[in-house]
Amino acid sequence: MEAVIYCRVSTKKDTQETSLERQEEELVKLAQDHQYEVAAIIKDQASGFELDRPGVLELLDLIKDETIGAVLIQDETRIGRGNAKIALIHCLLKEEVKIISQTHSGELHLSESDSMVINIVSMVEEYQRKLHNLKIRRGMKRAVENGFQPHKNLKNKGNVDGRERIEVPVEEIVRLRKNELTFAEIAATLRGFGYDVSKATVHRRFKEYMTSVENA
Repeated sequence: MEAVIYCRVSTKKDTQETSLERQEEELVKLAQDHQYEVAAIIKDQASGFELDRPGVLELLDLIKDETIGAVLIQDETRIGRGNAKIALIHCLLKEEVKIISQTHSGELHLSESDSMVINIVSMVEEYQRKLHNLKIRRGMKRAVENGFQPHKNLKNKGNVDGRERIEVPVEEIVRLRKNELTFAEIAATLRGFGYDVSKATVHRRFKEYMTSVENA
């Protein structure tokens, strides 16, 4: 299994280079001890309270690869400090990536308070997903009840003269708006039918339409 080594020091002082080199050397050995193949070694010289670190952004990209099974760190403070630490650990665990700590000679052991916070964050995210899906279903139901017929607007739904998915059905936006759906509900409804639109786009297209009608 492959792993990523992540090293961090807090400043860009030359004296910190030695610490980075030591972390790398120790974590390479840790990878060998746990039979991980090192896919990448990332080094950051930045405060642990900051999320905007080049190495962190690279790390988050790498863990999307299913071959990456673990991230090796010296200790949890190398990932980050404060809220940044909690956020990054949550991102890693959500991708089902193990966090191997040299301090623990194996998987990172979180404190009871940190574990509680991460569990709460995960629970909130799950309920947000459920609410989002409920909102889409509600919007789709209301749209269909009010005459929206998506199969007549998409080419890959059987109508060769219909619109492409990337286009926005302005007439449907106007119709749904007249039926008192909010712009957020309209956007969620259209996304459910395959249109890649945001609330802002829906609002903008509606305003453009109304302006054109007024100027006609």
